[in-house]
Amino acid sequence: MFTNYICQSKKILKQIHIAQRWKSGVRIGCASGFWGDTPTSSEQLVKHGNIDYLVSDYLSEITMSLLTAAKRKNPEMGYAPDFVHFAVGPLLKEIKEKNIKVLSNAGGTNPHACAEALMALSKKMQVDLKIAVVTGDDMMPMLGDLKNENISEMFTSKPLPSKLMSMNAYYGSAALKHALDDGADIVITGRCVDSCLVLAPLMHEFNWKFTDYNELAAGSLAGHLLECGAQSTGGVFTDWKDVPDWHNIGFPIAECEPDGNFIITKPPNTGGTVNKFTVAEQLVYEIDDPSNYMLPDVSCDFSNASLVEVGKDQVKVTGVVGKAPSDQFKICATHLDGFRCTAVFLVNGKNAVPKGHRTAESILKRVRGLFKKYGMKDFRRVNIQAIGDESLYGKMKRDVDMRETMVWMAMEHDDKKALQLFTREIAAAGTGMAPGLCAFVGGRPKISPVLKLYSFLYNKSKLPATIQMLQDNGNNQQVQVDHDFEHPPAATQQNPTSPQGGAIVLGAERCILEDLAYARSGDKGNCANIGVIARHPSFVPYLRHKLTSGVVLDYFRHLFEKTDDDQVIRYELPGVDGFNFYLRDCLGGGGVASLRTDPQGKGFAQMLLDAEIDELPTEIVELATQLKSARN
Repeated sequence: MFTNYICQSKKILKQIHIAQRWKSGVRIGCASGFWGDTPTSSEQLVKHGNIDYLVSDYLSEITMSLLTAAKRKNPEMGYAPDFVHFAVGPLLKEIKEKNIKVLSNAGGTNPHACAEALMALSKKMQVDLKIAVVTGDDMMPMLGDLKNENISEMFTSKPLPSKLMSMNAYYGSAALKHALDDGADIVITGRCVDSCLVLAPLMHEFNWKFTDYNELAAGSLAGHLLECGAQSTGGVFTDWKDVPDWHNIGFPIAECEPDGNFIITKPPNTGGTVNKFTVAEQLVYEIDDPSNYMLPDVSCDFSNASLVEVGKDQVKVTGVVGKAPSDQFKICATHLDGFRCTAVFLVNGKNAVPKGHRTAESILKRVRGLFKKYGMKDFRRVNIQAIGDESLYGKMKRDVDMRETMVWMAMEHDDKKALQLFTREIAAAGTGMAPGLCAFVGGRPKISPVLKLYSFLYNKSKLPATIQMLQDNGNNQQVQVDHDFEHPPAATQQNPTSPQGGAIVLGAERCILEDLAYARSGDKGNCANIGVIARHPSFVPYLRHKLTSGVVLDYFRHLFEKTDDDQVIRYELPGVDGFNFYLRDCLGGGGVASLRTDPQGKGFAQMLLDAEIDELPTEIVELATQLKSARN
């Protein structure tokens, strides 16, 4: 009876806690958008953000490849040590005093090692913490069984590769929410979707159910807007000249309410800018179909999301809709596929680009002669770029007589010994080839294995998560969380449609896209996206008419592996006067598999903004000119 009384009391206290949150909302700050982001952001948010939760995202497909390699070298590594030693560790006392909860995927491929390192530090600092470790996303222990299943790659239908190095499920919010419900102060995970680091606290605080799809979609969008750190607060913004104090840029905070609506802001007295366009750029970053953005917990419709500036550095987000998710997790695996090497050297003086290209071609010719002598195969792939030659622009490039350049030589080979021949031969160019060759960046190039991405879908019910709660007193506990929730059937993904709009009046004027729009680009594996947001609603019909998927395909045609008409898909986002272009198989393999200087398509938006838009009426160009003058 006494036990029942205690249980009932805990339930009542939890409901009081939830009710209090319903009145005041929840403030979640994001301190990291990737492994390598500044650790000063954690101190900024903890000391000045008035936050309830601190989240940090460290993982990407590239990062998982790097952490996999790190763990192979040292079984105690495989996580992001920056999180422990520089970002959160020094702030543990203040985090505990302010009752700030922490969630991070810094665990990478070794969440237990990350949590244990943080627990050791907390003991040293005499801070009593409950640290939850979420595991189960690592599917490598299942490899033997999976080889007997009919696994196929979700884009190419290729079978499961033989030389797998890692294999991780993109978990959702279930285990993270469970850990918070059980009283965790800090939650460390391996691979999960980035946005669930924000969604899980909202489900915990507001008692959202797994069928509250609109709220889950809104919480997921809050996570999407926070997950890349300062990219919502003026980082990498099209109008970068208008963003003050990059050195002290404010990191994003979401002020969230129980109905799912939220405000994006940043700590006071920090640099950066929060307006509807900085937020809109992040909304269209690294997505595909905005009306059916599929996540483990919910399928989201961001297409009609509304962004309204409600104060200085405050943007309110409403209008997000959700529906049932699928019954499968996305799985990302990496597999070995040969070796790669990259050499970079500086060339000065007149005709720097031709000198650089001839030097690179001569090095390759000499090395290929050695391959023939020793009976070795040729390079599998080679990419040579001279920075400034605008080769990434294809037929849109302009000829410029550069007086200095950096030459990028990247290549792949099946045999590591073949690349060792290359690394021994490049230095001779310093005395036997072009004048003005004055530096090899990083010395002799290093050879590394090529890790390629392989993605497939797998039933959620077969991939339960495990939560282990580490406590200072050593009383560790472990529970399993299943993912077989009941959902109505997920809606079938429809082909994208764009509003047709009425007839428009064309003219004889022209301007570049940047005068009419903002843009941001990013990657999804070997695919890229470019989000374009009109600077004024009156520009939308002209962007719809002139900036078609065919125009974008033609602009970047030289970067595609195929040039089929459906390689670029255009989606529309009426809520932000925007468009999203999804470019298939255009990154040369993407991530660590690409040999390009821009393996993630980060520069695509900047390239497209230079495109000319013609047949514009005079009044549209005049309005664009007025807006440009106001910015300057």
